[in-house]
Amino acid sequence: MDKINILVLGKSGQVARELARAAWPSTWRVTCAGRDTLDLITVDAGSLAAKLQNEDISIVINAAGYTAVDQAETESEQAFALNAEAADRVADACSSLGIPLIYLSTDYVFDGGKSAPYVETDPVNPISVYGKSKAAGETAVRQRHAQHIILRTAWVFSPFGQNFVKTMLRLGAERDELSVVDDQHGSPTAARDVAQAIVQLTQRVLHDPDAPYGTFHFAGTPPVSRYEFACEIFRQAGDLDWPTPKAVHPIATDGYPAAAPRPNNAELDCAKIGAAYGIAPPNWAKALENCLQELAQSRKS
Repeated sequence: MDKINILVLGKSGQVARELARAAWPSTWRVTCAGRDTLDLITVDAGSLAAKLQNEDISIVINAAGYTAVDQAETESEQAFALNAEAADRVADACSSLGIPLIYLSTDYVFDGGKSAPYVETDPVNPISVYGKSKAAGETAVRQRHAQHIILRTAWVFSPFGQNFVKTMLRLGAERDELSVVDDQHGSPTAARDVAQAIVQLTQRVLHDPDAPYGTFHFAGTPPVSRYEFACEIFRQAGDLDWPTPKAVHPIATDGYPAAAPRPNNAELDCAKIGAAYGIAPPNWAKALENCLQELAQSRKS
């Protein structure tokens, strides 16, 4: 395959932003398409297939998504339109041309009731509208297109957009004391690490006809509670002279009302992607350090 053209769906999301600046092979052309150039809500599968064919696309990475978890509870139609129905049309278009597809998914497809990390074969049972819309998207991708990779990740953070790290930094600067949920456990993951994993997956899929397709988990290590994550955020932020709260208190989920329920256990077992692709779970604390340093630089400039 001489000419490689990568199409990333989504331009403003955390992973899409990192994919745009990731370390791709220098001869590859990577295009990130946002709603301004490709509206996934209105485009039909046939028109999308024609676009893919005209642009000689080698692989599609669907990183577009409705990710406002709480807002989705009152905007289910919008969440399903992008996360499920659009994902179905994208998979249909890719299938018609035999183009591999990577679909970005989430730990929210699980209910959190398992006492051990989730593996790819565990049954999904989402408890939020957002989780249900992503689970529906996964089902559509599986049914439409054999040449797919569904990549589930969790607790994504980056210098971009809205995420737990940036929320903690904002609240830490505004308040002397914070209360953070301590009975929700998961795997913080830097969007930059997700992007690099996607680069590795893409290279293998395009050059190895025997590369395995299917569902894979990729998330940071070690798993922590949201409270523990917040404490590490403030520890590192303090070293960079960010304003931090004087005290951070652990509380139960019941003490923090939210529109959308979250899984209490969102830990993902990443052994499968390691065995199949040699991709190891990244250390999120080191990635957090890089993220905070970048935010600190932009804060100074």
